[in-house]
Amino acid sequence: MKSEGKSKLQVHLLFWLLYYILEVYLDFYWSRYQFPDFKWEIRLQNTLILELGYLLIKMPLGYALLYVYEKVHFRSFLKYILYILIVILAVLGHRFFTHYIIYPYIYEATETLDGKQPSGYINGLVAFNSFMDLIFMVGLVFGVEITRQKNLLKEQLSQLKSEKLDQELTMLKAQINPHFLFNTLNNIYGMALKKADETPDVILQLAKVMRYNIYEAAEKNISIAKDIDNIKDFIQIQKIRHRDLTVHLTEDIDNPSQEISPLILIQFVENAFKHGISESLGETFINIDIQLKNGILTYFIENSIEEKLHEHSTKIGLKNIRRQLELLYPKHILAVENKSNRYIVQLTIDFHDTSNL
Repeated sequence: MKSEGKSKLQVHLLFWLLYYILEVYLDFYWSRYQFPDFKWEIRLQNTLILELGYLLIKMPLGYALLYVYEKVHFRSFLKYILYILIVILAVLGHRFFTHYIIYPYIYEATETLDGKQPSGYINGLVAFNSFMDLIFMVGLVFGVEITRQKNLLKEQLSQLKSEKLDQELTMLKAQINPHFLFNTLNNIYGMALKKADETPDVILQLAKVMRYNIYEAAEKNISIAKDIDNIKDFIQIQKIRHRDLTVHLTEDIDNPSQEISPLILIQFVENAFKHGISESLGETFINIDIQLKNGILTYFIENSIEEKLHEHSTKIGLKNIRRQLELLYPKHILAVENKSNRYIVQLTIDFHDTSNL
C-alpha cells in the first residue's frame, strides 16, 4: 500500500509539473500578441506567476471531480449535478482570478474581448473560454489517473497470476513420488541387517537426494548440472532394489550452468522405475540421453515395461508432468510412445523461448 501511494504521488507530481510547463509555454506564446509592448522577461515572469495562480483553482477542481467519481456513491443524476456545481464554482473562480487579479495587478490593464471592448466579470464568451481551459485540464487529469489505475490493476493481476502459478507448481512438486523415502529407508534397513558394506554410501546418496528435494527444489531454477547429479544419485539408490536392472545414462552438455526448473527431468526417471520395471520379470533396462546444445535441451528416456502396466497410474503421473511443462515451458515438445515392450519419452525445450528463465 505504501509503494502504491508513493507511485500515485510521483505520477501526479510529474503530471502537474508537465502541465504547468505546457500552460506556461502556451500563455507566454499568446502574451506576445496580447501585450506586444512588454519585454519578454516581464512576460515570462508574469506568465509563471499567473499559471501558478491558475493551478490553485485547477488542482482542487481536478481532485474534487476525481473524489466524486471514485468515492461518492450517489445515483447517477445526483453525481452529474454535483459535477456541474463543482465546475460552475471553478469557472467563477477562474473568472474572478482572471478579471480582478491577473489583468489589473499583473498586466496592469483592463480585460477586453477584442482588444477594444472591455469585458465584464461574466459573459458568454469569457465564461466559455474559462470553461474550455478547465475542461481541458480535467480531461488530462482523468486520463492520467484512469491510465495509472489500469496499469496498477494490470500489475496486480499479473502478480496474482504469478502467485497462483507458483502455488500450483508447489502443489504439483509436492505430489512427486511420496513413497520414495519410505521404500529407500526399508532397503537401507535390510542392508543394515545384513551389514552390507555399501550401506553408508547409500545413506549418503539418500541424504543428497533429500537435500536436493527440500532445499534446491525450492528454488525457481537451478543449474542443469545439479539436476543431472540428482538424477544420478536417484538411480544409484534405485539400483539397490532392482539388482537385474541395466541403466545407461549419457549426457552431452555444452553449458552446465544453464538454468532449468528443478524436478522436471527426474519425474520421467521416477515413472520409468515406478511404472515400467517395478514388477517386470527378467531383464529390465532404462536408457537415458540428455543433450544440451546452444540452449536447446533434448531429453530421451526409454524403459522396458511390465506385462501388466498400471495405465491409470501412469496417466496421472504424466498429467502432472505435462501441467508443469505447460506452466514453465509453454513451447516445449513432449512425445510419448508406448510400444509393446518399451516406453519412450522424448522432450525438447528451447530455453531461448522461455520467459521464466
